[in-house]
Amino acid sequence: MLEHWFPERRVFLRSETDTRFIRLRPVTQLLAFSGTALFVAWTIVATAILLMDSIGAGNFREQARRDQRAYETRLNALAAERDSRSVEALAAQERFNAALTQISMMQSELLASETRRRELETGIEVIQATLRRTMRERETARSDAQALSDAGASGAVASGHSTAPAAFDLMVTALAQTARERDTIGADARDALDQADDMADRIKQMEARNDQIFRQIEDAMTISVKPLDKMFRAAGMNTDSLLSQVRRGYAGQGGPLTPISFSTMGVAPSGDESRANRLLDQMDQLNLYRIAAQKAPFAIPVKEGFRFTSGYGYRRDPKTGGRRMHAGVDFAGPVGTPLYATADGVVVHSGWLAGYGRLVKIQHEFGIETRYGHMSRINVRVGQRVSRGERIGDMGASGRVTGPHLHYEVRVGGEAVNPMIFIKAANDVF
Repeated sequence: MLEHWFPERRVFLRSETDTRFIRLRPVTQLLAFSGTALFVAWTIVATAILLMDSIGAGNFREQARRDQRAYETRLNALAAERDSRSVEALAAQERFNAALTQISMMQSELLASETRRRELETGIEVIQATLRRTMRERETARSDAQALSDAGASGAVASGHSTAPAAFDLMVTALAQTARERDTIGADARDALDQADDMADRIKQMEARNDQIFRQIEDAMTISVKPLDKMFRAAGMNTDSLLSQVRRGYAGQGGPLTPISFSTMGVAPSGDESRANRLLDQMDQLNLYRIAAQKAPFAIPVKEGFRFTSGYGYRRDPKTGGRRMHAGVDFAGPVGTPLYATADGVVVHSGWLAGYGRLVKIQHEFGIETRYGHMSRINVRVGQRVSRGERIGDMGASGRVTGPHLHYEVRVGGEAVNPMIFIKAANDVF
């Protein structure tokens, strides 16, 4: 059967002196053919595999390049958004400072106008007193003239015609003097009334300007105080307790937050005085809010390039796939990315803690605590006081993680709250 397909063959090898041959049996030919076929098949398969690997690697590289370009585009967009937010924050801060400057100027103008108004009121009272005194003197002069007239008539009857001319001359002189005094008093009274009318007009103008200043200050205070109040309430904080705590900490007599009010000297306050006192109370409240905002973590812990990878709330666990609560937010970045404290405070934990890995806890004012997890290096120790913006360590991948990132938490009264409330509030207000 093999000879039918592979008949026996002889291969002659001839030289100059000799001739030899090699007999190729059917089995030998079958083995040679099978080996050749296997070699060719292996060559074809290997070549196909290499081509497929090359094509796949090219596709993978192209996909990687596309992913890298998309990632760089996203990073550039985030950087541009961060820069725009920074510009908006600086513009908001400048507007806030300008509003405070305007409020200070308006307050100075208000105090000056109040002083001028009191001076005018005092001047009107003096003019009125002078007018009343002048009227009394005029009545007295009239009484004296009448008495002299009566005395002259009686003397004329008693002494006859001999004393009548002298009494008449005396009476004419007294009447002339009384008439001059009356004219003088009348002129003084008219001048006083003209001055009073002029002062009344000036007082009305000042009251109108004061009302305009009051409205501008009230609008500025409303614009300044309400966002701060909303910011703290959104963070889950009791603003009344917060302000009371700040006020107790800054209650030194003569300090920057000592309440100021207009004295009414035991008299019921006027509308302007009550209005001014309300504005001063609002300014005091604004100062308290600003102090509180400086002590609360209204900042972001990562300043260099990062990627926001996970938010606050329930999510799929990256390790087990189950659903569980995520008590903070995650910022992904390269290992060694600097991390910064978001507010002034005291370090209460610095070291390893279970799934957090290397963890730093900072206790702030008002019962607020911030946590920085999965760090690669820690630069602070327990009991150390840190300031906002101070570098506390580097980003890493310690603990229960899938890659290098920062797990950032904010807790108020021991309860975890969404840190983005503070971060967004800082971007919107500051």
